[in-house]
Amino acid sequence: QVHLVESGGGLVQAGCSLRLSCAASGRTFNRKIMAWFRQAPGKEREFVAAISWSGGTTHYADYVKGRFTISRDNAKNTVYLQMNSLKPEDTAVYYCAADLFVSITTTTPSSYDWWGQGTQVTVSS
Repeated sequence: QVHLVESGGGLVQAGCSLRLSCAASGRTFNRKIMAWFRQAPGKEREFVAAISWSGGTTHYADYVKGRFTISRDNAKNTVYLQMNSLKPEDTAVYYCAADLFVSITTTTPSSYDWWGQGTQVTVSS
């Protein structure tokens, strides 16, 4: 069982940065693929980024590549999402997700077993 809690969301202006954190409980955190998804009002949940259990491999959606960085600290059971050069279209609820059996390139939300409650990110123009 894994319990995920996101934090770090907020209201920022376009061009600014935010760092999201996802604290996980569970003894097998360091064996799981961790990912970030987001969901804007009226839209489906979409993939943002994923990271391998070791942190050595990452995968990004094209619309955040070069601006967002995913990382993890297995000693702290925490995964991070550094978001730079934020745009109004990045406004969404951001969710942390985890799974033991997906691949680093799995982008479908239904493939992930564990989810956090989400944190709101709002980017004003």
